[in-house]
Amino acid sequence: MVDFDPSRLSAFLAGIFGPAADLQIARVSGGQSNPTYFVDFGKRRLVLRKRPAGPLAASAHAVDREFRVLKALESTGVPVPGVILFHAEDDIVGTPFYLMERLEGRVFHDCALPEVCSGERASMYRSMARTLAALHAVDFTAAGLGDFGRPGDYFDRQIGRWSKQWESSPSRPDFPEIDPLVAWLKANKPPDDGVLSIVHGDFRIGNMMFHPTEPRVIAVLDWELSTLGHPLADLGFSCLPWHTWPDEYGGILGKDIAALGIPTQAEYVMTYVEEMPGLSPLTEFHVVFALFRFAMIFVGITDRARLGTAASADAAEVGWLAGRFARRALDLAEGRPVQISAGG
Repeated sequence: MVDFDPSRLSAFLAGIFGPAADLQIARVSGGQSNPTYFVDFGKRRLVLRKRPAGPLAASAHAVDREFRVLKALESTGVPVPGVILFHAEDDIVGTPFYLMERLEGRVFHDCALPEVCSGERASMYRSMARTLAALHAVDFTAAGLGDFGRPGDYFDRQIGRWSKQWESSPSRPDFPEIDPLVAWLKANKPPDDGVLSIVHGDFRIGNMMFHPTEPRVIAVLDWELSTLGHPLADLGFSCLPWHTWPDEYGGILGKDIAALGIPTQAEYVMTYVEEMPGLSPLTEFHVVFALFRFAMIFVGITDRARLGTAASADAAEVGWLAGRFARRALDLAEGRPVQISAGG
């Protein structure tokens, strides 16, 4: 469903590209953040990404930041879609938006990658690890992103930011696990080592586009949470498949990953480390922090569902994952064995 007037967009695109005989718009399903559309304008195949309608936190759904980081990364070795333009006004589609090129590739939401043969899965995970390392190796100052985030203790600032969001959430009674999790993170935060890089913020299989036939990443998608931060935050987040069950956003916990041809977490991390020597080791804290952030993302989805501003129609049905991920984080933090929790 399109929630804006297509004729306005058609006239806008004609002013940019010249007239075209046909405009086709299709909403891309599955995303929980910024509404995304495939736009065919004549022979041009585009992707439009916009802010959701309705009241939003001032820093949320910042499509201008997405556009900026994608534009900056075009000249690096990080695979990203080419961006075309950013429109800051509400007059065309009701909110600010940007346009980018539509690439042809494969996107998978099940981390077991059942659609591909076992011989390709390890290569796909290795490509993902190397892509993450390539992002973290970018000289962000030279790329024009020196002011893209604040220097200083990234984990301290992130815990503070998400905690503040949590304190104002109308969904607090639904997720009692989060308060003790916040306390653990504050008590176990490692000393700041001063390492800073561009971080994606949501680096996972579902945000990778792979080549149509080859086991390699051709584009990293969904840069809404990108900033300057600590690379181990991204690495820990990308390790979540090994800590989440298949019904929890397509994790691989409990699966026979050797039979599937999927590397262990240690093997995946080693591929990354080979490209990023000298970085401090990944620890339990980083994975607990990643599970906390994932929980808070789903708290936000639950809050938006309450307000009626969620980008996805199934937002109300997936909000329970906030409690799942918070409980998993506490289990890991406190050394308890992983158990299957009842969802819903």
